Amino acid sequence: MARFVLLGALLAFASSVASQQAVYQQCGGLVVQLALEDRLSSDYFQCLPGSASSSSASTTSITTTTASSTTRSTTTTTTTTTTSTTSTTSVPSSTPSNMSPEWQAAYTKAQAAVQKLSLQDKVNLATGVGWQNGNCVGNIPAISSISFPGLCLEDSPLGVRYADNASAFPPAINVAATFNRTLMRQRGVALGAEFRGKGVHVALGPMMNLGRVAAAGRNWEGFGGDPYLSGEGAYETIMGIQSNGVQATAKHYINNEQEHFRSSSSSNVDDRFAHHSHDTSLSLTILLADQQSGLSFSHQQEVNGSFACENDKTLNGILKGEFGFPGYVMSDWSATHSTTSVNEGLDMTMPGDITLGSGTTYFGSSLVSAVQSGSVPQSRVDNMALRILAAWYLMGQDSGFPPVNFDAWNLNTAVNTHVNVQADHKNVIRDIGAASTVLLKNVGNVLPLKAPRSIGIIGNAAGAGSKGPNGYTDRGGDDGVLAMGWGSGTANFPYLIAPSDAITTRAQTDGTTISSSLSDTDLNAAAAAAQGKDVALVFITADSGEGYITVEGNAGDRNNLQAWHSGDALVAQVASINSHTIVVVQSVGPIIMEPWINNANVTAVVWSGLAGQEAGNALVDVLYGAYNPSGRLPYTIAKAATDYSAQVITSGSGTVQIPYNEGLFIDYRHFDQANIAPRFEYGFGLSYTTFQYSSLSVSGSSGAGTAPSGLGSSLDPWLHTNVITVSFSLTNNGTVAGHEIPQLYLALPASANSPPKSLKGFDSVFLTPGQSTTVTMQLSRFDLSIWDVVNQRWSIPSGQTGILIGASSRDIRLTGSITN
Repeated sequence: MARFVLLGALLAFASSVASQQAVYQQCGGLVVQLALEDRLSSDYFQCLPGSASSSSASTTSITTTTASSTTRSTTTTTTTTTTSTTSTTSVPSSTPSNMSPEWQAAYTKAQAAVQKLSLQDKVNLATGVGWQNGNCVGNIPAISSISFPGLCLEDSPLGVRYADNASAFPPAINVAATFNRTLMRQRGVALGAEFRGKGVHVALGPMMNLGRVAAAGRNWEGFGGDPYLSGEGAYETIMGIQSNGVQATAKHYINNEQEHFRSSSSSNVDDRFAHHSHDTSLSLTILLADQQSGLSFSHQQEVNGSFACENDKTLNGILKGEFGFPGYVMSDWSATHSTTSVNEGLDMTMPGDITLGSGTTYFGSSLVSAVQSGSVPQSRVDNMALRILAAWYLMGQDSGFPPVNFDAWNLNTAVNTHVNVQADHKNVIRDIGAASTVLLKNVGNVLPLKAPRSIGIIGNAAGAGSKGPNGYTDRGGDDGVLAMGWGSGTANFPYLIAPSDAITTRAQTDGTTISSSLSDTDLNAAAAAAQGKDVALVFITADSGEGYITVEGNAGDRNNLQAWHSGDALVAQVASINSHTIVVVQSVGPIIMEPWINNANVTAVVWSGLAGQEAGNALVDVLYGAYNPSGRLPYTIAKAATDYSAQVITSGSGTVQIPYNEGLFIDYRHFDQANIAPRFEYGFGLSYTTFQYSSLSVSGSSGAGTAPSGLGSSLDPWLHTNVITVSFSLTNNGTVAGHEIPQLYLALPASANSPPKSLKGFDSVFLTPGQSTTVTMQLSRFDLSIWDVVNQRWSIPSGQTGILIGASSRDIRLTGSITN
């Protein structure tokens, strides 16, 4: 898929909530990067001319009600419109009218520089030097005539890959679980500082693909199953990274949601799904960043039958046209398929060669020849160079940017000065680890622990791996504490705190006796460690990653949603021995808990997810109450794998077809639409205290008017101006200080054929016992809109839109409505 490099000057942002104390085969982002073999059909999106329809003025009526708990169950159907319309859209050459002042200044500098470049220079700007031919995983050569030092592009979304003395942050899935914009931003800032400290110009993250399929291998690199939360998480990450003058990459553009057949499949989607699911998260990211991003990344699969890196509709028509995106589109590694892909919107090929190490390229001399023969216009190459240089200038990388000081392929070469870039980042890593921990069950307030006399610690994931934290290439092994998945989205751990070590340290303070069995399969030893203990902690895992590595028979995607290493049997054994069994889950995503979740002796379940290098310490913070758990699930945990709306496709030949038949109904939106009871719903999480919601107020109106179409239309201010204000009172009516995560969902009119509810707001609010505050959230016309596939614009459906405020997607506390 494509990757977008989202570049931007740091905008002033006042956060309202503080946090509590081997083979590289990825494809594309914004910068924009595109994926290896992904294809998009030329008629992927309808491109019907249609004149703007008039919209009469509307008066919005508002109704509010309060309920202790309300669950909305509505069945809707989707209507898919398909056309065979094809068109060729030239790369937008005009500057979008809504381009930010920072971009305008960067374009001015870039235009002056481009005038000094030869054709070969311009092509070199767009052509990687080849696999392992530079210090970084991707490299653009220097151009001395404009004092351009070249570009270093480096993984990953959670840390500087293939480098030493750098941090291993929690991945995006755990960041999403915090529902805390402050922590999202702080992590981005720390990531940006580390990439800059290593001399990296372009950080290959964040990953923005949705968790469409629960077992998909790379879900943990992204922000879960909802496009709104994904957009917010990506925005905060990007703005944090770019505050340090490092280009961020929004990847993968678009529909890259499984590892099986990644280089030989076609993701077949309709126009409305693409806009509501993938383009919504991207639109929010670009809009919120005030178009301060410069890069997008395209992926490997096809979409509707044509390669993602050379799809005119998605790249020129949608991204550069509808979004008015001024940055550049980069291919994923080996995702470029022709020289003329530049005519369809691709701006940079990575790593430069056609296949890794081939020494051949579709760009380079081939692109020079294409310009000379007339098959690629000179103006197109000028535009590519302009976009790439503008992103470089936008980040201020033309002045004072440090040189690359590491070699991704050999840490013993002279360029490696082993710069330590970790600073105090372990603190935000630990904060996120704690804030992302989700308490799923807590019978009889067994947690927090209160200096128990004895603890049993059971399970391999409680301890250190047998080969050390970096013993498996690109973390391709499930051995010891699980703190990230595997693949190119990883980084080396500078250290990794195991839960058993952190718990033992705390136990020494309390005088607690510890017994342990760090085996997943020795059930007799597990029973012995649990026997007679005040509490027994049993650790289980589920792992996944990128498809170029197979771990225990799992080729990237998970084979199933069961706990690994017979985790269910381990829990059952411990629970049969100890009536205060606490299950700790380290997982890339949902697992099926039905074999043991209702066991009376399983008194607590703590969902650690993937907590990064401070995993053990973060867990102890929650177990002992130093941090009141505030994590919320960024996906639904089902009772059965078949309850999800889509599954990994594991068989096929040729170009394997991946139908997105579920349309908009993924994750909680499917469970709501199909009236399926989940085990734990999206947005769910317990606390050591309780919160009361009251006094809902809704004001404002969507007003009159019609959304525009054309260049920059999806980011038009008319769509994104806040027009509805929602406020309510939130009170900590318990006995412990902590964060509540209020969530705002919209229920659009039935005529919209939309999910029963969709997330459109959230906050993380810290309250002391007895303290109350007023929480305010705002909605724009975009939030109220659906994509009109006929007129190719956003429109606000007529009728009543429900406004639902709750503690999760199924724990709705306050309800109101507006009528458009």
